[in-house]
Amino acid sequence: MTGKVPLITGSASGIGRDIAETYAKAGAMVGIADINLEAAQQTVDAIEADSGRALAIAMDVTSEDAVQHMYQDDKGGTVIYMGSVHSHEASLYKATYVTAKHGLLGLCRVLAKEGAEHNVRSHVICPGFVKTPLVEKQIPQQASEKGISEESVVNDIMLVNTVDKEFTTVEDIAQLALFLAAFPSNVFTGQSIVASHGWFMN
Repeated sequence: MTGKVPLITGSASGIGRDIAETYAKAGAMVGIADINLEAAQQTVDAIEADSGRALAIAMDVTSEDAVQHMYQDDKGGTVIYMGSVHSHEASLYKATYVTAKHGLLGLCRVLAKEGAEHNVRSHVICPGFVKTPLVEKQIPQQASEKGISEESVVNDIMLVNTVDKEFTTVEDIAQLALFLAAFPSNVFTGQSIVASHGWFMN
């Protein structure tokens, strides 16, 4: 990833942060874009403490003005372009609209087709249940709502269709994101990659 400048939205915490840290360890200069600038800066501080390079960017991807401001505020890097229409005026805001209308995989395929002539690849990573703080919170909530044990929520609901009763980890997703970003050819594009311990086999 040396010489690459990935912009990762929602990367001040959770899966996004782990991807950002993994990219930085692989040599990228990472744009930490998040609605919470203070948390984004904490991610930058952690990356820099590990000899990586990163930049905190305040951005709400649901606000077209915020996204346009980010692109106009040149900080000396080349940011990966994301869009869903033919015009270079496209933004993450418009991409969000297309995602809502056509689904994430539909957006991925549009980006793959339109970006191919510019050597742009598009991927969708579909994680299984990842034990993030949100999922940790859902386990007791579902147990209470359904009148079952937390163990039953994990084994009989969340992991029921996995082949090994294992949660997907944030490290799994970060390593997959790194593999796709660093792959030396454009053979992978316009498709979804499922990382779920075999969930979709059933």
